[in-house]
Amino acid sequence: MGFWQVDTDTLASGRFVVSPLAETLACLHTLYRGTTAHPAERVWLDAHRPAFQAMVAADPLTGPLLDAAMGLRTHWIADLLTPVPFEDAPSFEQELRRTRETPADRARANLVVSSGGPLPELLEDADIAGRLADVLARVWTATVAPTWERRRRIMEADVISRTAQLSRTGWAAALNDMRPGMRWLGDGRLQINVHDFPPRQTAGARLYFAPVTPARGWVAWDDTPRYAIVYPCSGVLADVDETTLPEPLARLLGTNRALILVLLDAPKSTTQLVALTDQTLGSVGRHLRILLDAGLVRRRRSGKSVLYYRTAGGDVLVEGASRPPET
Repeated sequence: MGFWQVDTDTLASGRFVVSPLAETLACLHTLYRGTTAHPAERVWLDAHRPAFQAMVAADPLTGPLLDAAMGLRTHWIADLLTPVPFEDAPSFEQELRRTRETPADRARANLVVSSGGPLPELLEDADIAGRLADVLARVWTATVAPTWERRRRIMEADVISRTAQLSRTGWAAALNDMRPGMRWLGDGRLQINVHDFPPRQTAGARLYFAPVTPARGWVAWDDTPRYAIVYPCSGVLADVDETTLPEPLARLLGTNRALILVLLDAPKSTTQLVALTDQTLGSVGRHLRILLDAGLVRRRRSGKSVLYYRTAGGDVLVEGASRPPET
């Protein structure tokens, strides 16, 4: 297994960031492999993969380049595709510049590692960094940018949820729940995956956590030193399109208000609810006020956030509306 030795100072300096480039690479990974983790992601894949496959087929270098860069054999994505995210939330173009400007010798060395052997002859003189940057730019433009604001809201909601979890349970529990294969081993050791990679010392480094909406994840580091863990948003956020809304409850409360009540089976902030429902902040606030006045939800403060949750009466209402009618 691969693990990092993480000291107290590094863990205490950990920061959550939202990265357009990481989100785009996660989407590229899904398009390339053609596999998904939940039904909503499958709908997205079915809509975009034919165009992606046509793009790859149109150029004889793109397919072999992606095969080398995406780590099919080594489980290691080429480093030039996975720079540590910025802390100050730059644009996609600013993040992509680091990939595009990777020196040719370093880009080639990155692909030798990710492919697990010598590169195909047809890639020897290719502009590896430029071509991979172009692929990422196309994926961003065609599949990510049109829905970026919703994606960003979901990721920001996940950050709020993780921060609340940290305040309740501490770093060990939060890290164990972050991504498959990752867990806190104790004695300053963080298992980052199940692959047999050499351990790394992170003393004195900055540590970043970056959520993405596809069910993908990876780790990254640089010479600054900075380390990053890219992880999938929690299932309740990623699977929001699969939320079942009982019809009797929708008739009683109205569709939007009923959806909020159903989603409050676990505490959530208004930011999370805006991301999950695609309603405006004002609309969510009005519905919450009515649900509060009716005694169906309560609220409590967690750090800088206010979290809303269902009362016992709210649970009874949702559960009752979800039961099949008696015959």
